[in-house]
Amino acid sequence: MEIKDILKELREREGLTQDQLAEKVCVTRQAVSRWENGETQPNTDTLLLLSEEFDVSINTLLGSPRKLICQCCGMPLTEDSMISREPDHSFNEDYCKWCYEDGRFVYTTKDSILDFLIDHVPNTEDLSEEERRSQFDGFLSQLKHWKE
Repeated sequence: MEIKDILKELREREGLTQDQLAEKVCVTRQAVSRWENGETQPNTDTLLLLSEEFDVSINTLLGSPRKLICQCCGMPLTEDSMISREPDHSFNEDYCKWCYEDGRFVYTTKDSILDFLIDHVPNTEDLSEEERRSQFDGFLSQLKHWKE
């Protein structure tokens, strides 16, 4: 879906007119009309306001062009409900809600998340704990949060 269709769908779902949405995000009704006609797109600051207004991530507003992955645990973030939030309730598209909440990381050390993974991820290949820890460590080391 394109941004023009997403914006119109979200606006209509919320029961807002173009004038009402324009007022909420500090633009003109004509600007909203041009977005919905595909003539222009909202700027970055307006995307942030729209994200807050509709309670969706910017990635969702843009039609999910990026495949989001938690940069702490590596889990694909396929739905907005999985994405973490900052204390001001804005989305933090770098992390899942299980690794980052209320402005703080749940796993403060790589060992703490490795322990969690060892305890909770099935050992389908019947590897030793040391082999599994090494595999998980190699994967986590590729993620932004754990790069050294």
